[in-house]
Amino acid sequence: MTEFHQTPNSFRHWNIEFEGPIATLQLQVDSDAPAFGQYELKLNSYDIGVDIELASAIRFIRFANPAIKCVVITSALNGTFCAGANIRMLAVVDHSHKINFCKFTNETRLEMEEASQHSGIRFLAAINGACSGGGYELALACDHILLIDDKRTAVSLPEVPLLGVLPGTGGLTRLIDKRHVRRDRADVFATRAEGALGEEALEWGLVDELAKPSKFADAVSVRAHSLAAETSRIEGTPVDLPPLDIEVSDHRISYRWVDLKLFDQYAELKISADQDDVWMLQTAREFDDALCRLRFDYPQIGTLILQTEGRVEDVVEHDTQLHSPADHAQHETALLWKRCLSRLDLTSKTLVAAIEPGSCFVGVLFELALAADRTYMLDGYFEDEDDPRPSAVIRLTTTNFGAMPMANDLSRLTSRLWGDEETLTRAGELKDRDLIASQALEAGLVTITPDDLDWADELRLFVEERCSFSPDALTAMETNHRFCGPETIATKIFGRLSAWQNWIFARPNASGPNGALQRYGTGSRPHFDNHRT
Repeated sequence: MTEFHQTPNSFRHWNIEFEGPIATLQLQVDSDAPAFGQYELKLNSYDIGVDIELASAIRFIRFANPAIKCVVITSALNGTFCAGANIRMLAVVDHSHKINFCKFTNETRLEMEEASQHSGIRFLAAINGACSGGGYELALACDHILLIDDKRTAVSLPEVPLLGVLPGTGGLTRLIDKRHVRRDRADVFATRAEGALGEEALEWGLVDELAKPSKFADAVSVRAHSLAAETSRIEGTPVDLPPLDIEVSDHRISYRWVDLKLFDQYAELKISADQDDVWMLQTAREFDDALCRLRFDYPQIGTLILQTEGRVEDVVEHDTQLHSPADHAQHETALLWKRCLSRLDLTSKTLVAAIEPGSCFVGVLFELALAADRTYMLDGYFEDEDDPRPSAVIRLTTTNFGAMPMANDLSRLTSRLWGDEETLTRAGELKDRDLIASQALEAGLVTITPDDLDWADELRLFVEERCSFSPDALTAMETNHRFCGPETIATKIFGRLSAWQNWIFARPNASGPNGALQRYGTGSRPHFDNHRT
């Protein structure tokens, strides 16, 4: 099982130092500590284990270190910043891991950009050695790139000329959309394996600043403090992130408030509401962990049934902090829920919400239903004397009207009702009201409302039908339907990753026995089928 929540004292690949408002993350990959397999992590190349630590470090800084205003990302290895994703790893892992690895690293870099925009934490890439592929993509996610000008250190995206694949974590998109590099120069840069050195990199906009080796440390310090001075963070008490309490068995992963039941081709994920003060934060962390485990460890599961249980009022009491956070802890918790729900949107599984008596799909938990590809709501209650639960209800709150935007910067409610302004306006008028199944159906908030006699059969038939379809076609269809409206950097990165990198990784030119990933480092050139399709 993949462990997604690491604490800094357990890191194998990153060193963290704090000095005033500055945190420094030094990459020092333990070459003999791959996440799995026998490959060697040379030249600060990374696998999923390295990036899980980076994601954990960023989250630790956001919650537990509210005084930090700038994070410097650099290398502890002389002459090497980061060689990007480990090629040996990419050559041996299956297709599912390749894609989920790219997704996770993308999400980590997007979290860095979100922390800059919404948490007041600036990121400085202090490139003190060779920086290629995913290493340069990590730098591109930062607010400022400072390159050592030693006449030999270059930045590069060599995936196309050397590996027959694309930069997997947004490099091509960020070059043009974020840094506004001219597309002709971007074409030259992305097809030139050696990349660009100091003055050229600066002129083309690939980096922001140069510093001679003798002045590099001082330049990093000056720039870090300058970035810290231009931003502000919500002050508050550091928030502890204790280890998650997880029980794992063959058919279940249980947390305190999240429960994941595993079947052959589908899973049921249930979130339970509680009055506990830490419910909102801990549930988000548990939910995030469950989604990551589903992606990496259970690729055969194609359908996820989303459920909730508990008192509606308990959720309402917590929900206010998501759209009106009062302090540092609530602010970061709201952003964590936003990130978790975005991870749900980008999960390549059919999502179906099952709203039953006793459920609490309200506010942030109704976002699960809005994220679903279909939403089933039981009309009435179970006519069983042993089940006294009243009819299911849903409730929209202020949280559902923009506090948790998707990657396309729209609320899930707006995305669901895209182009139907009349229905969207009526939904606003229903805010803070309990809606039974017939009312929710009329408002366009649910898909199907079976009664108790048909409930179990409807869900069973849906799952069986979904399992009979091509999972590849479903992934493409669902991704197309989930993201409507305007495009953003995030939707471009994930849309193009799903459509192009997914396809490229499966092609023999990349992954076949004579493909670039298999031949890399052997001294033998790859053989390409030059037919374009």
